[in-house]
Formats: sequence, C-alpha cells, structure tokens
Amino acid sequence: MGTHYDVRHSGRVVSTRLASSAREAAMDYVRSMGCSRDEITSLGNDAVSWRGAVYRAAPADEPVTRRRRA
Repeated sequence: MGTHYDVRHSGRVVSTRLASSAREAAMDYVRSMGCSRDEITSLGNDAVSWRGAVYRAAPADEPVTRRRRA
C-alpha cells in the first residue's frame, strides 16, 4: 500500500502516482517519460531533476477515485 502523490512541474500537476514516498512518485513519473535512472538527479525527499526540469511530489489534495470505462 502507499500514498497518492501529486507530481508537479512548474506548479502544475502533471500526474498523480501511488508510491511509498514523494521522491519515489516523482522518480516514477520521470522514468515513465523514458529517462534512465542515471539521468535523474535527486533534489531531496520530494523532488528530482531531469534535463534541467524539476519535478516535485506532495500528498494528493483530493482523494483519487476509480474511473469507470465507457
């Protein structure tokens, strides 16, 4: 089990991830875009950097609900 985290870039939520920590959520998002671990720089407990862009994660503001398929 984990916590839902909002991943932000430039103040905008780009993803919501289920993870065990904020850093893991941010790293998971960046890795989903195709970057490798050696391209990621950790910036603390809640942020990572990739190619100059900073991605921060924090507990999600709203509960995540399951979406139904149409």
